[in-house]
Amino acid sequence: MRRVAYLTDVEGRWDKLVDFCAGSSLVTLDERAADGAPTLRVADDAVFVFGGDAIDRGPAARKMVATLLAAKRAQPASVVLLAGNRDINKLRLVRELSGSPPPRASAEIASGRRGDLLRFILTETMGARAAFEHRRTELRAEGRADEDDDVVDSYLADLAPDGPLRSYLSAAALAHREEETLFVHGGVTAENLGVVPGRVDRLPDVDSWMRALNEFYAESMHAFCTGACASDGTPLWQDLIAYQAPKRGSRTNQESIVYARPTDSVGNPMLPPEHVLLALAAAEIRRVVVGHTPSGDCPALLRDLGGFELLLADNSYGRVERGSRVAIHDNVVHVRGTTQLDSGAEESVEWALDASSAPFLGMRDATTGRLIKARLVRGDYLTYRAFDGYKVEQVAISEEALRRASLEAPHHIITDRPCIR
Repeated sequence: MRRVAYLTDVEGRWDKLVDFCAGSSLVTLDERAADGAPTLRVADDAVFVFGGDAIDRGPAARKMVATLLAAKRAQPASVVLLAGNRDINKLRLVRELSGSPPPRASAEIASGRRGDLLRFILTETMGARAAFEHRRTELRAEGRADEDDDVVDSYLADLAPDGPLRSYLSAAALAHREEETLFVHGGVTAENLGVVPGRVDRLPDVDSWMRALNEFYAESMHAFCTGACASDGTPLWQDLIAYQAPKRGSRTNQESIVYARPTDSVGNPMLPPEHVLLALAAAEIRRVVVGHTPSGDCPALLRDLGGFELLLADNSYGRVERGSRVAIHDNVVHVRGTTQLDSGAEESVEWALDASSAPFLGMRDATTGRLIKARLVRGDYLTYRAFDGYKVEQVAISEEALRRASLEAPHHIITDRPCIR
C-alpha cells in the first residue's frame, strides 16, 4: 500500500494547510515557488488525499483551490481530490445569480442587488455566513477591486469555463479507495449503502457502488460544464446538487456519502450498523476515513472487535482549529494534532493504532458514554462526548484508570456494540 497523507475540511483556512504540511515527510508546501504561486508536492511513494470542503470559512478559498488543483495537475496519480458539499453547492450560483434565485429568497432580495442576493445564498442556504466578507478580504489581498459586484463576479469567474473551481470539481470524485481504506467526505450508512441517484436498484457490492457514484458525479459535472438540461429545462446536474445537500427540514442527509454524518442525534461518533460493516468486509475494506462532521479538536477513532476502523478527521469547529496530520503507513493509521481539554490545558495528540500499545483506543466507556478517541503525547487517553447545543466534553484519563475500571466491571469498556471480554 502506498503511504497516504490525508487532510480534509480546511474551508479556506490557509494556516491549516501550512500546519498540516509542517514536518511532513509525505507532503511539502513551498510558498516561495519561482512563479510566485505556492507549490504542493507529494513524495514519490505516497498519495495525498484531500477529503473535500476547500472553501467558505476563511480568506484563502481561491488560493486553496488553485494550489490543490495545481498539485493534481502536476501529480495526477499522487493527488486525490474529493468533492465536499461546500465545494459542490457553489454550482448553484451560476443559475441562482442569473435569474433563478433560491425559493427562500424574498422578492426584494431576489430582484435587488446581486451582492445582497449572494450574501443571502451563502448565509441562509450554504451555512457560510462569513464567506462573502472572506472573499472580499482575499480580493483585497490580491490587489483586486473588492466592491460587492466584484465579489459576485469572482464567484461566477470561479465557475466559468476554465474557472479554477469548475476545473477543481471536474478533477474531483466522490469516493477513493486505497487497498483496505475507503475515503468519502461524509460517511457510509445503512441509508446510502449501494444507493446511486437516478437508479432504483441498490448495487450489491461496495466496489461497483463506488464506481457508479463516481460515474454519476463525472456525468453531472460534464452536464454542468456543457449546460445540459432536460426537455423541461431542469439542469442535468440537479441530482448532484440534491445529493450533496441536507434533506429538507433536516441538518443531514444519510442517503448521501457527501452529507451523511456517522453520529447520533447530538454528534457522538458512532460505527455503522452491523450489515454495513459486513458489506465493507466482503469488499475487503477494513477502514473508512471521513471528514464533514466535527468531532472536537483532533481526529476521532472508532473501532470494533472485528478490526474495522472509522476515522473522523474534520478540521473545523473545534476549540483549536489546526491542520491535524493523518497518515497511513503499512496499513497503520498515524495521527498528530492538538486538543484543548475541559480544564483549559492544550495538549499534543500523537498516536498510531497499535492494539498492544493502545488497547482502549477507539472504544467507548459504557458508564460515561465517552469515546476514547485519541492518545495524548503524555500517554493518557483523550475521551470525548457530545451534548445538545453543540457542546462537547474533552477529558484526559490514564490507561491505568481505564484498566482498573475494566477489571472491576468487565463490560465497562465497550465498542459501539460488542463488549470487551
